[in-house]
Amino acid sequence: MVVENTEYVRVASLPDLEAEGQQVVNAGGRPVALFHHEGEVHAVDNRCPHMGFPLSRGTIDEGILTCHWHHARFELEAGDTFDLFADDLQTFPTEIRDDEIYLDPEPEPDVPPATRWRNRLADGLQENLSLVMAKSVIGLDDVAQSVVRDGEAVSSSRETQSASRTTTERSSGERSEPRDEEKEGFYTPLETAVNFGTKYRAMGWGRGLTTLGCMANLYDAVGGRDKRRAMFLGVHEVASESAGEPPRFQQYAFDNRDLSKERLKSWFRNTCEVRDGDGAERCLLTAIACLSPEDVAEVVFAAATDHRYMNAGHTLDFINTAFETVEHLGWDEHADTALASTVGQITDATRSEELSSWRQPVDIAGLCADANESLPDLVAAGDGKEWDEPEDFVETLLSDDAEAIIDALTGAIRDGATTTQLADVVARAATRRVAWFATNNEFRDWNTVHHTLTYADAVRRASEKTDATELYRACFDGAMSVYLDRFLNSPRAPVPEPGETDHAPEAIRERLLEAFDEQGQVNRAASLVSEHFDAGGDPEDLKRSLGRGLLREDANFHTLQNVETAFRRFETVDEEDEKRLALVACARYMAAHFPTRRSAEQTFSIATRLHRGERLHEVE
Repeated sequence: MVVENTEYVRVASLPDLEAEGQQVVNAGGRPVALFHHEGEVHAVDNRCPHMGFPLSRGTIDEGILTCHWHHARFELEAGDTFDLFADDLQTFPTEIRDDEIYLDPEPEPDVPPATRWRNRLADGLQENLSLVMAKSVIGLDDVAQSVVRDGEAVSSSRETQSASRTTTERSSGERSEPRDEEKEGFYTPLETAVNFGTKYRAMGWGRGLTTLGCMANLYDAVGGRDKRRAMFLGVHEVASESAGEPPRFQQYAFDNRDLSKERLKSWFRNTCEVRDGDGAERCLLTAIACLSPEDVAEVVFAAATDHRYMNAGHTLDFINTAFETVEHLGWDEHADTALASTVGQITDATRSEELSSWRQPVDIAGLCADANESLPDLVAAGDGKEWDEPEDFVETLLSDDAEAIIDALTGAIRDGATTTQLADVVARAATRRVAWFATNNEFRDWNTVHHTLTYADAVRRASEKTDATELYRACFDGAMSVYLDRFLNSPRAPVPEPGETDHAPEAIRERLLEAFDEQGQVNRAASLVSEHFDAGGDPEDLKRSLGRGLLREDANFHTLQNVETAFRRFETVDEEDEKRLALVACARYMAAHFPTRRSAEQTFSIATRLHRGERLHEVE
């Protein structure tokens, strides 16, 4: 007979299906399960949308199809799932003609793919479902790649993502139409997770959102598929930290919009000083509504440096990452939600001047306080001067004389050193603490030198957002943390010297990943990174290999931070030996913490195979 609708294809005989109850047919190259239930013919994708188990091996009862592996249940008519850990089931329209069954193998989707995957990402965040989040990130990236494959221009750079964005909803996890499909691989996971994490975690900006921001910063530096891994890891950490937490209720800005920067800065610092979180948040939201991003940064970083090295450096580091995440997403749409969520990092922070280590046996908190008081005179003296860094300045910061360190810093300011210059030299000293870390120390002391490095680099990065004089105080704090870490370099671990090698860069990178497969290969990993420089290898290839080594692991928060910081240090410094040292220190830290169980990589691999349509099971 002639079939009027040529989109439909014949797949089975109705009498045969009635007799057997179910059949598996091939339609458009995909296995489709046919069911005869309650007098109707139903056609569904035979692969369970959860993990691909054949649904023809499931059972139907009262219109509910149940997969026998993980017991995911689906409404048979339309394919809607009862269980969010699965997904809605693909169904196919059918027609009966002369006792023959026809179906449409390519039905139009109910929603565009980008919308579907964004909705599923929201489900994964809300339910803390790793596999759902991995599938969603992969699906969103595939949408972006399909735009490229169709010949349309796409950029994954931070600047393009931010500059070309359009207005979107600011509530979190809520479902909304995606804007431009080419942004889906980067922008949508970032935005959706930021909205979720700032709304559904009462404590506000913490480890999860900072991890997400770090992964966004790493995005351009890692390889193609590792970009997907980075975004999956980021959203997963947000969901994990938010799971079981009460929601956060954001405050409101003041109605008065005629407030000066000086007034808002004073109010914000005063409310933070007395740990008044609600009052501080209202001041900050008003500042965001009234002031430029540069002025808001001055207000926030001034308060973040009113006390010494708060929360072991995490306070300033987390706040800086929040600012950078807003840069990715767009200031006008996301500054209020993201930055307001950081207030607790200041008001609830441990202040290091309250710790005995900052008071005894040397009162380094007092030294910092004295230096802070002299800042107006120092800055005035240095006005118009250009600082010429002494050759031994870094070694001075690495010495065991706290007063000499403070004197060197104050002298640099008097000679015209900017906050960026001073923060950078402190970060160079902190890099050496990691590179020289002696493995005869307790394992947890890796975190101590790591905290100093990430803090010092965060200060430098903050100095690019504001030229606030208060950031000099953070330079003093960072230098004193470098001072406190000095015993962790006793003795100094050897750092590989530049030399010659006969090995090809590709082989060296392979050996580096192999070193990460074994515990304790700290010095070997450092040597291989140094050798890659000796071989003239492209540092961008080396960074991609380090990124690969990082993202295949169940890396802890500090390791993720450490790699992101090292990559930023590499981009910041000009000298070849400083670039080399940044990645050597990073490789040592990574090797000390690898390998792990790689359970997240298993989840990501399953999601990738399912997205490709591969079989996870031999039966069909």
